[in-house]
Amino acid sequence: MSVRTGHGSATHAGLRGRANEDSYLAAAPVFVVADGMGGHEAGARASAAAVAEFERFVGATEVSNRDVRAAIEQARRNIDALATGERAAGTTLTGVVLTRVGAAGYWLALNIGDSRTYRWARGRLEQISVDHSVVQELVDSGRMDAETAARHARRNEITRALGAGSTGHADFWMLPAEPGDRILVCSDGLSTELDDDRIARILDEEAEPQDAAQRLVHEALLHGGRDNVTVIVVDAHGDGDGGDDDDVYDTVPSERSDDADTDTRPRAAAAGGRT
Repeated sequence: MSVRTGHGSATHAGLRGRANEDSYLAAAPVFVVADGMGGHEAGARASAAAVAEFERFVGATEVSNRDVRAAIEQARRNIDALATGERAAGTTLTGVVLTRVGAAGYWLALNIGDSRTYRWARGRLEQISVDHSVVQELVDSGRMDAETAARHARRNEITRALGAGSTGHADFWMLPAEPGDRILVCSDGLSTELDDDRIARILDEEAEPQDAAQRLVHEALLHGGRDNVTVIVVDAHGDGDGGDDDDVYDTVPSERSDDADTDTRPRAAAAGGRT
């Protein structure tokens, strides 16, 4: 069995008259979202710089773990060079790159900051990424529950970023890419407006990834639209089941690759320390 991908995407500046500081790239095998910070122009430039480093992978049949790490570090250097005045530019970055372990297709998920990557599969929504935020640290330590964290005044304070004076590393996960997978990549303008149950329901109800992406953004606006919101929805299809991209990946590993972790459990492959 092999897998093809189809995808949809949508973005909106939100309802508070802000510039849209989000940037995204949705072109196989790369699906990433960046949420900029540091003021309107600085944030937009930072998020665009992060995404730009992944453009070289568009259309590639081979993208290794090493390639992705190098792109992130180059993005960090480029963003650091943008710093002017009293506040440095910075951005989150999250998403997936469809890669290979031998001939098998895997989602290489990456994250730094509090934008999020989820997987919807077999009727279940799973948050793959882990927020790098003050409230997530409180949840991890047992000092706060998730419901309180979602409403907490410090929920938007992040502990890792690209730029903004941060030196924290990105986290990585390797997950087998299987027909029926639906990957959601989004900025926190979605996750702060819609809870996981609502997100899961929309992903279940909308068959087409573009329809799902547009509806998720629309409902985030209906629920307040207090921030920029960007959404990418990526579907994995088996042969003959559709999909609009060219790359085909087998779903059963045929050999071990030194460039990728073949553990099929979602986990942090290289988590850095908090900043």
